[in-house]
Amino acid sequence: MKSMATRTRERTPAGTAGSGRLLLAGIACAAALSGCGGGNSESVSLGSGQGPDPATVDFPMAYVKRSLPAPPMEFEDDAKVMRAFNVDADLFLRDRASPSVPERNVTQRVTGDTELWDVKDVEGSYDGNLIVFAMRGPIDPNADEEDLPTWGIWEYNRSTDVLRRVIVSDIVAAEGHDVGPHYLPDGRIVFSSTRQRTSRAVLLDESKPQFAALDEDRDEPAFVLHVMDADGTNIRQISFNQSHDRDPSVLANGQIVYTRWDHAPGNDGMHLYRTNPDGTGLELYFGANSHDVPANNVNGGEVQFLQPRALTNGRVMTIVRPFDGTNFGGDVVSIDVDNYVEDTQPTLPNRGVLSGPAQRREVSNEVRLIPDAPSPGGVFSAAFPLQDGTQRMFVSWNQCRLLEGTRIVPCTQDRLNATNPPPVPAPPLYGLWIYDAARGTQLPVVQPEEGVMYTDVVTLQPRTAPPVILDKVSGVDLDSTLVSENVGLLDIRSVYDIDGVSSVPSIAAVADPAQTTAAQRAARFLRIEKAVGIPDEDTRDFRQTAFGVTNFMRDILAYAPIEPDGSVRIKVPANVPLAISILDGNGRRIGPRHNNWLQVRPGEVRQCNGCHNPQNPDPSSVSHGRSNLFAAAYAGATTTGVPFPNTNPTFFTDIGETMAQTRARVSCSTDNCAALNPSVNVVFEDVWTDPVAAGRAPDAAFSWRYADLATPAPTSNECQTRWSALCRITINYERNIHPLWSTPRVTVDPNDPTIVLADNTCTRCHSPVDAANANAVRMPAGQLDFSDGLSPDEADHFNSYRELLFTDNRQRLNMGVLEDECAQTDPVTQVCVAFFTVGPSMSGAGANASGTFFTRFSAGQSHSGYLNAAELRLIAEWLDIGAQYYNNPFDAPLN
Repeated sequence: MKSMATRTRERTPAGTAGSGRLLLAGIACAAALSGCGGGNSESVSLGSGQGPDPATVDFPMAYVKRSLPAPPMEFEDDAKVMRAFNVDADLFLRDRASPSVPERNVTQRVTGDTELWDVKDVEGSYDGNLIVFAMRGPIDPNADEEDLPTWGIWEYNRSTDVLRRVIVSDIVAAEGHDVGPHYLPDGRIVFSSTRQRTSRAVLLDESKPQFAALDEDRDEPAFVLHVMDADGTNIRQISFNQSHDRDPSVLANGQIVYTRWDHAPGNDGMHLYRTNPDGTGLELYFGANSHDVPANNVNGGEVQFLQPRALTNGRVMTIVRPFDGTNFGGDVVSIDVDNYVEDTQPTLPNRGVLSGPAQRREVSNEVRLIPDAPSPGGVFSAAFPLQDGTQRMFVSWNQCRLLEGTRIVPCTQDRLNATNPPPVPAPPLYGLWIYDAARGTQLPVVQPEEGVMYTDVVTLQPRTAPPVILDKVSGVDLDSTLVSENVGLLDIRSVYDIDGVSSVPSIAAVADPAQTTAAQRAARFLRIEKAVGIPDEDTRDFRQTAFGVTNFMRDILAYAPIEPDGSVRIKVPANVPLAISILDGNGRRIGPRHNNWLQVRPGEVRQCNGCHNPQNPDPSSVSHGRSNLFAAAYAGATTTGVPFPNTNPTFFTDIGETMAQTRARVSCSTDNCAALNPSVNVVFEDVWTDPVAAGRAPDAAFSWRYADLATPAPTSNECQTRWSALCRITINYERNIHPLWSTPRVTVDPNDPTIVLADNTCTRCHSPVDAANANAVRMPAGQLDFSDGLSPDEADHFNSYRELLFTDNRQRLNMGVLEDECAQTDPVTQVCVAFFTVGPSMSGAGANASGTFFTRFSAGQSHSGYLNAAELRLIAEWLDIGAQYYNNPFDAPLN
């Protein structure tokens, strides 16, 4: 039977392995930081581990030992790619964390001597007896991804020497990739998985096949959090993100802290989030705007927050590193998460008391995190704090080395400063060390070995388990009616509250119908939107032209009126990634798109004070989305048992209530909570104005209903009648928007219907052929062609779509033929080299960014009355969500 070391040497690239000279050079470098570290100002003594085992810790340790890949294979170290494999690897155990204690290969009984497996994400139980980890194999590096085994969760019992896959059933285990396991205090396991169990069920409700939706880079299925019992049963999805939720661990209070890849349009960062084990209470924890601050060292770019772990002092330790380019390496930072949401943004109780920084480096090494460049003080791929009151931690550390030709040399200052050629990092040489910040020492426990990486280190030290947070129970902790409807409640105190400051002179005055009419209020409606999951090519290989001008798809779930004080309290679907938009009186989005995914669990009430200003004068330090960041700008009702000033006396208040909360409470006592129900239609009714007290009549009611369309509605008849969590508004250009242009808009003489008084059908003017003379070519009005037909620029799109949303060549009529109008001709060849252009009249940025189009339909303008209110609303909402060509990948044409 071959040893791991033997297999490693056989697969190591020439010039980097098996050479005693090179190995000695590496160890000699480790003996003195000045020779390796490039002259950093702070130093850590690097010991050799000789003598009476100075690095001994009287607890077992577990770690992963893996071979470096042989060319042309390379490590996949991109934090965005989670199902990738880096063969070959095994889990090793030492009965004491000491250089002199022999190691045991725990997984070899499964991985064998010749097969290729990968192992990662090692974690111990609270009593120190169990080890849980992710393992994948056997792997054929030449096979296609879909033909390979999935990542699975495995567990090793030290006392019984039993190794088992936690999910026993082969069928269930193969449902998705499972990684990042961590024990919960009650013995269950939280992990990250592509199985997306609940999300797949939602797809069936949407009449789509079940599939694992891709992340927002569309590289691989999104990994999201799941929880299962210790025996691998009762698997439940608890997070609902469109990109990865990874690296879960448990905080001292029993909550789960994890890394979330926020990658909705406009975002691309991995921050820390927290949630209860049942998925309730999910919120930003730290770091949305702290990716490039001094505490994260001078690294030349942004870093991401990975591998969070709670420390005994209340801080959270994390590895910070770029997405890729550093061979898994990063810096070790701890964060004061109790008191800060960003490096210099404290929580509300600490406002004006603390100013930061929240982050503190836990190592003295001069770590630089510039992709594909050397770091003088090396880099760290993992850190595991000891729970013994010291400042010691186990680290996987790669010392700085450079590659000169085929020779590995130390990182001297002269070599690091070289520019021609610039220094090239040598292959990684990760060993396992005990880092003692108090003593300033770094002692080897597992010596680095050429061609091998030691990673994912943990100690199996018994420790006190955090308190158990019980899953909320329907009928006890959660409203059973909401649970049965598979909805939660979204409760916004006031949309006029922007980061704790009122955006209007007085919210109370805006809410008072005697002082402010509905038309004078900026915010009138709330729209709830949902991400559309994108399948992989095996599920639906559709053409990428389906996205049109926007690189994502959206469904609309519901609309609700915003009450006069800016408050909202409505039902929203549970277990889907949600976004909200604030709309004006025309039903058009105000401001940029909401670029973070929210979620509610069935029966959960999601509350927030208000909204966030993305144009904050100091956006680098201000975050929103954690519950204790800002005081509410709106106090709500000032008395109990009386109505809000000058409003309907039916709605009597409880002190502190918002209008939405009052209306919902009264509605639940009188009409089956109808006020909580949103709608697929945009409906306004002034239920608040008291004519006597306000001294004026209520504002006029109106509605924009899909039933008023002569073209196909983008939702079902059932949803137009009664909203439920299953309702979806899915707008496709060809089905829902393009038919508007040819819909007849004819006014006839009421006394003689054969007499046409006016014909405002869009294509009557916006087409290249005269309606009265099919043989007469003409210039389409406004250079816009709305007639049927495919675009000459993109055959997958109708010409009208391209003309509305893309810059086009200006045309002219020349001897009965339409031709592009030349702006510049080459004087020699007489060939046109530049054309006059016409800008688009619509924008995928939204309806209010498409003023050129909508202005024509305003009162008194040239097209006033040509489209009805329901049609204008349909166009506006389609533009607001991105003006996609399709918003359902299963409607799009296949490749």
